[in-house]
Amino acid sequence: MAVDVQSGYTKLEEPVKEAEEVLGDSQIAKVFAGSTILVTGGTGFLGRLLVEKLLRSCPDVKKVYLLARPKKNKDINERIREQFNDVLYDRLRKERPDFLDQIGLVEGDIGELNVGLSEESRAKLANEVDIIFHGAATVRFDEALPIAVNINVRGAREMLLLARACPRLRAYIHVSTAYSNCNLKEIEERFYESPIDAEKLITLTDNIDANTLSKITPMLLNGFPNTYAFTKAAAEDIVKKYSKGLPVVVYRPSIVISTAKEPVPGWINNVYGPTGVVVSAAVGLMHVLHCNPKAVADLVPGDMVVNCAIAAAWRMARDFPRNEEAPTVDQAPAVYNFVSSVDKPLLWENFMKISEVNGLPIPPANAIWYYSLILTNSKILYELLFFFLHWVPAYIVDGIAILLGKKPMLRSTYTKLEKYLNVLSYFGKRDWVFHNDGTRSLIHEMNETDRQVFDFDISKLDWNRYAVNYMSGVRLYVIKESVDTIDEGIRKQRWLKLAHYFVLTVLVVMMLQFVYLVLRFLF
Repeated sequence: MAVDVQSGYTKLEEPVKEAEEVLGDSQIAKVFAGSTILVTGGTGFLGRLLVEKLLRSCPDVKKVYLLARPKKNKDINERIREQFNDVLYDRLRKERPDFLDQIGLVEGDIGELNVGLSEESRAKLANEVDIIFHGAATVRFDEALPIAVNINVRGAREMLLLARACPRLRAYIHVSTAYSNCNLKEIEERFYESPIDAEKLITLTDNIDANTLSKITPMLLNGFPNTYAFTKAAAEDIVKKYSKGLPVVVYRPSIVISTAKEPVPGWINNVYGPTGVVVSAAVGLMHVLHCNPKAVADLVPGDMVVNCAIAAAWRMARDFPRNEEAPTVDQAPAVYNFVSSVDKPLLWENFMKISEVNGLPIPPANAIWYYSLILTNSKILYELLFFFLHWVPAYIVDGIAILLGKKPMLRSTYTKLEKYLNVLSYFGKRDWVFHNDGTRSLIHEMNETDRQVFDFDISKLDWNRYAVNYMSGVRLYVIKESVDTIDEGIRKQRWLKLAHYFVLTVLVVMMLQFVYLVLRFLF
């Protein structure tokens, strides 16, 4: 779905036509042909995109195994059936209706020893797997340290031990993050010293109780903003230690948001990072953001992230010696930074502006207030505005709810929002200098067909055009509102706008009165 901002006309975009239909053979598809692939994190945002892309653009893969764990009241088969009912797979279903025959399910848990595999499942994977994409991780920035370590660090170790048991292995992609070394200002495509020895960190979290760990976590982080970045850095230490002789790639995408083109333009299914800000602002919940408007928003579209990961696996699989008599490859894993700040920088103020321009014509009908968002780099001004624009209305609305005998909800919502925004502000206030020479070299090694089929050349991305699909996708897939409610949303916004400026006038008067009283008290 896309929206013409000038006319407000909404339409579904046609899928991008595969380049091999016009140009010729895909070298990437040839290397993947006949391969058995294991994907961890296959039920997550990037995992779903990866599986869809592999099955659609590398149709001759032999098998794609998904590591997944059952949830309460849902077995693993039910979860997978639900996953493949998503609109994300509509194009795949149309082009390759039998694609489910290539999917294999393996029950496991990345947070457990041996990733929770049974002996039978481990033996099957060891005997069959050629390529591994390890993308499973907890992406909660404020995750408790023991959980983050078990999944992000110990899980990385257990997966590499599994990889070492796979004699057919030709490529192993460890999905990290561009911010795994965010304590540095300049980040190259290489390993850096870990903030802590990863093995010691695993031992520490295994032997100290949760309360004590919670108390010492700030000291352990030592310059890292949260447990996510900290444990992803420690996971790279695991990779460096356990990858000797294995065809390993460390892949570091920056802030991943919706798809740019395929299989569905603007598809996204989460509110992580800036998408949470966009959604909160679109429904009128959030009105101030603590960030540096002039800092670079290092955003990357999900489909391009997946394409680059596949290309990195292709290069490794193509070059890694499969002959058992070949000498052991004992070199550091390749590292790829996939970022936009080098070739297509976008400032936070520009990102929010193009989101606003493309979002205002299609306001959600379930908005609770008019869209209004202020970006400020001043902590004092942020706190002041948060108080008047969030806390004051929250107490008023919740007070009225209590009087009417209803459950108050706005204060608890803003408590969660404040915590969320405080976590994000670290990345919104800073700039990093990333290097991406290895990623660029990948593009140059690909033939013309693969450069189009597996497009991740972010230098050619049009952010304004992207924002049209992004905002349409946020409305459709995250806020869950169809195009049929656009007119209703527009009518509602007109009334909310009048109410907004009335309340804003009242708040300004209150602020001036407050300042006057403070000055009078002081002088």
